Amino acid sequence: MGRVENKIAIITGGNSGIGLATAALFCKEGAKVVISGRREAENKKAVDEIMSQGGEIMAVQADLSKMEDC
Repeated sequence: MGRVENKIAIITGGNSGIGLATAALFCKEGAKVVISGRREAENKKAVDEIMSQGGEIMAVQADLSKMEDC
């Protein structure tokens, strides 16, 4: 059983770098993960990569630096 089994994690900037590594680790430990990122193509690539390893993940395209638009 993973440390975060049956938990949901939301990771901003999860389509590259530290965010992507964090998303992969959380999935490996049993969490369902939602990542956000500005670039749709990179979001899809990250989701495809992690799903190919058996992770449960989805991406939301968002630019959180533009919060005034919310």
